[in-house]
Amino acid sequence: MLDTLFRPRGVAVIGASRDETKLGFGVCRNLTGSGYAGAIHFVNPKTTEILGRPCYPSIAAVPDPVDLAVVIVPAAAVAETLHDCGRRGVKIAIVVSGGFGEGGPEGKALEEEIARIARQYGMRLVGPNCIGVIDTHTPVNTTFVKSVPERGDIAFVSQSGAICQAVIDWGTGMGFGFSRIASLGNQADVAEAEVLGALAEDPNTRVVTMYLEGVQDGSRFLDVMCGAAREKAVVALKVGRSAAGKRAVTSHTGALAGQEAAYDAAFDRTGVLRANNAEELFSWARALAWCPPMRGDRVAVLTTAGGPGVLAADGVEASGLRLATLSADTVATLHSFLPPQASFGNPVDMLASGGPREYILALQALLADPGVDAILAISVPPPIEDPLPIAQAIVTGAQSAAKPVVVAVMGEATVAEALRALRAARISDYRFPEHAASALGALRRRACWQSRPPFKPALFADVDRAAARARLNGAGAGWLGGVPAAEALSAYRIPGPREMLVRDEDEAARWARQLGYPVVLKVASPDIAHKSDVGGVALDLADEAEVRHAFQRVTESARRARPDARIEGATMQQMVLKGQEVIIGAVRDPQFGPLIMFGAGGIEVEGMRDVAFGLAPLSREEAEAMVDRTFAGRRLRGYRNIPPADRAAAIDALLRLAQFAADFPEVAEVEVNPLRVQLQGEGAVAIDVRIRVMEEHVHRAAG
Repeated sequence: MLDTLFRPRGVAVIGASRDETKLGFGVCRNLTGSGYAGAIHFVNPKTTEILGRPCYPSIAAVPDPVDLAVVIVPAAAVAETLHDCGRRGVKIAIVVSGGFGEGGPEGKALEEEIARIARQYGMRLVGPNCIGVIDTHTPVNTTFVKSVPERGDIAFVSQSGAICQAVIDWGTGMGFGFSRIASLGNQADVAEAEVLGALAEDPNTRVVTMYLEGVQDGSRFLDVMCGAAREKAVVALKVGRSAAGKRAVTSHTGALAGQEAAYDAAFDRTGVLRANNAEELFSWARALAWCPPMRGDRVAVLTTAGGPGVLAADGVEASGLRLATLSADTVATLHSFLPPQASFGNPVDMLASGGPREYILALQALLADPGVDAILAISVPPPIEDPLPIAQAIVTGAQSAAKPVVVAVMGEATVAEALRALRAARISDYRFPEHAASALGALRRRACWQSRPPFKPALFADVDRAAARARLNGAGAGWLGGVPAAEALSAYRIPGPREMLVRDEDEAARWARQLGYPVVLKVASPDIAHKSDVGGVALDLADEAEVRHAFQRVTESARRARPDARIEGATMQQMVLKGQEVIIGAVRDPQFGPLIMFGAGGIEVEGMRDVAFGLAPLSREEAEAMVDRTFAGRRLRGYRNIPPADRAAAIDALLRLAQFAADFPEVAEVEVNPLRVQLQGEGAVAIDVRIRVMEEHVHRAAG
């Protein structure tokens, strides 16, 4: 269906205008000027001709073919206009008009109404509050933007019309073209995932870029993007980082997660490169569209000045890459044509006398070095000569290279011709070495993701879902802790120490004798999330006297700190003495579902913030990468005088927790803190488990 959006047989502009100050005129101007070969129809009952073409009084009067309508009428008239389009058999309507959900509750109700009308006729709806779409290869332009993009191979989809306008103008000035541009507006019907899928299937698109303010359907986004990024490089600018997700959370996992961690995890799984700003979005896109794949992380820097070479070296490292070590043969080749005062290491500094000949020969030598995976060439405007010959030399040396070559052309006023020469040859240029290095980093991350196996969740057949559900169904809304929570996770083979609920000193003393010393006591209360914060934990209790005293201490301390809390007694556990402490947890993200955390455990988890996130269920590769992204995870392999711990058991517990969170949508949060990872081969033990059940689930169960 969306093929019609970019390749319509006939387009009707409803709300076409002869007034050059109106958006309706802008759409007519762009559509007729785009070179579109299909049928063009203008609809306006107040005139009979626009731009030399006939104008019809209504969409019903428009002759065939017409399968796409661009609607630019007042918001109050859009609903009736869509009825007319539906009766006429229009397949897709682009609603440019504003005054809908962006304007408040009344506008939102109107937006829901026009979406309902579109569904009634089986008609798709783009917008409202958008600027339209462009396909430079069809070609067709249904926007009102004055700047016309060049034909190219980078697609752009945006939830902001203003950003679309700016990007079209910016791209035109920067000398690169677009294949398709789509403005989605309020996404009353057609949303980002569907459009991204269409862009990924477009044979004229090499790279997909997107400006995102949010995702409507996280599951569909993941499904579409997992396939799309295998076909095309995808770069996203997701804005709103400062607006953390607002949730009623009290776990460490929930406090540390936030909305952006979910997007980062979604992008990591689907191979989407996340740009930090608009400049990176298209700087990376040009490199991805114009450069061959980057097979390794070793970069050679070629320059005629020492300072820019240092900037490049710093940028290479900051981008997750490393400077290549040049081979003896390469160094000998460089010696054969560079002055003896030149620097023959890396960066290669040819000195200010380096001219076109030296650039060509140096590029050839560096590209031939098997230890070099990419080249960052720097062009500093020479004090006297024209910079154009340098650019032409770089084109000669790099245009047919099988390795990426990016160029930092430092300057602005004198380099316009040089930039045009590079862009005409599809050599990516940047104003500063750090930006060029950042583009190489994106190339490398893309290659690394492509080498990863397709996502396959690690699921265990030995879990007992019925037993876990029985424990969850027995709980009311809110936090489930102690023995019931531990038993729910033990059904997923996440073991904990032997424990029980004790309600007085005598019961505590009796169970301590059965468990065997030393033991641990923790206040049992569904209202107290962090027991250590209220003095509700006693460790390493070695005899009956200590147990009796500790029971009084933890319960009374909790009552003093939280007079409103329900105190049910204390949970007694065997004390697990050996192992490293980590945390595993999950919190439900409204768009992408359970967000899984791994990191440094214990009472300092929020202060240390040594954590990594992924989406449930996890693949084994994702779980291993999460563990290795944290110092706590890397320490499991052994660190200084700390012996290696059972890393495999920690990963197993992480995968099982992810499966548990994915299996039970009623679980809002679940946390194991700490998970004590014992010596290699000895497993991991869930010391403290808490699970929060959503109130909605309790109401459904009661009904």
